[in-house]
Order: sequence, then C-alpha cells, then structure tokens
Amino acid sequence: MARLSVNLNKIALLRNSRRTGVPDLLEFARLAYEAGAQGITVHPRPDERHIRGGDVPALAALMHDWRPACELSIEGYPDERLFAICEAVRPEQCTLVPDGPGVLTSEEGWKLDNRDTPLVTAAVARLSKLGARAILFIDPDPNVVERVPGTGADGVEIYTGSYAAAFRTGDAGARLKACGDTAARAGQRGLVVNAGHDLNLDNLPTLVAAMPNLAEASIGHELTADALKMGWQTAVRAYKSALAGGTEA
Repeated sequence: MARLSVNLNKIALLRNSRRTGVPDLLEFARLAYEAGAQGITVHPRPDERHIRGGDVPALAALMHDWRPACELSIEGYPDERLFAICEAVRPEQCTLVPDGPGVLTSEEGWKLDNRDTPLVTAAVARLSKLGARAILFIDPDPNVVERVPGTGADGVEIYTGSYAAAFRTGDAGARLKACGDTAARAGQRGLVVNAGHDLNLDNLPTLVAAMPNLAEASIGHELTADALKMGWQTAVRAYKSALAGGTEA
C-alpha cells in the first residue's frame, strides 16, 4: 500500500501572499496528520517563495511525537543550504532534485551521466551519515535506474508530470508503461519506488495499478486545488484512499 506524503509548498505560497501568517502552515500539517497523512513533504527553495527557512525546524518540532510513523520528507538541490537544513532536522527522507535556483518546479530528473553522478554520489553519502533515506528524482526511464545503485541511493522518485499531461489528453498509454517499467526495474534492483508531480484523484488509480511496488507519492498542488472544493482533510483522506486502491486505510 503506497503512503501519502502531503506536500505543503502551496499552503506556504498562499501564506506568503500576505503578512498575516494565514494560512498557518503548522495547522495544515497537523490537520493533514489527523486526516491520515503518513508524511509531510517540503521543498525549501533558495528564493523562499513558499517554504521559508524557519518553517522546516518548526515542522520538525511539531512532528516530534508523530515521527517516524509520519515522516518528515525534504526535497531539494544538493547544495550546502540543503545539507544545513537536513543536519538541523534529520528528516526520515530526502529527495534530491536536479533543479537549481530560479526553476519554477521540478520537471526533469537526474540523468546520472558523468556530470550528475559525482555530485549525487557525494550528496547521498552525506545524507546517509544523517540517517536519511536518500531518494533520487528521475524521469520514467528504466535505463537511468541501472545507474542508481552505484550512487548508493536508497530509491527513486519517478517524475509523473509527463504521464499526467498525457492522461489529460486521453493518450497516457506510453507514459504509463514507462512509469510502470521504471518502477519494475527499480524494484528488481532493490530500490524504494516513490512517485510525484501532477498526480490527482483522476490519474492516481491507473498509476497505482501499473506500479504495484509504489511505496509513496508526494502530492501537493493537485491535493491543495481539490481541497479548495472539498475541504483540506477530506482531500487528504480522498488521496490516501486513492493510493490504497480505493479503500480507506
């Protein structure tokens, strides 16, 4: 059964549009946990357009009694800023993404070529010393999976944005197969398999069926959009149910 980690970036983005502290990021984290979320994800970017520097330690303090059953998951580019954050809060999981400053959102995975591999391998080693599960954000490409074990990473997060885009046009077959094949190859290599980007209540069931070894999905944007219609905790429960194959866990 795949776990749901709720990404709070869009709650933080909304908060940052005013100086009132509303909506309260910690309150939404607590509500997500009470609704059954098994993780909280944040991606603290250098420009702090959503998650700010003080948010991560505050979340870690809030989650102290929930962890490790409800995991703190941090995403980011492997620079000194990310390592300082991880050293301070010791997340259960850290997903390394290849996008640097100024990138709008993560839409491309590591290629693990001659340029990527040394950087990623060194980053994974540092995260391992902190006790964090090191996950690499990759495109749905089984060939990239073959290079992951050499970095020492614990698993992969498969980028599902291209699948979601194809799903919207009714032509998701090839993209779905790529995700499923990538997940299967990662499973054969003993890697944790996560997924994320543009997943919603419409496209999740098909993806879950194609990736039976899916361990976790990190979902924020679409869940937040649905929450505007159905309410935050109702949306969290609906996404958790979708990841569980349609039955409430």
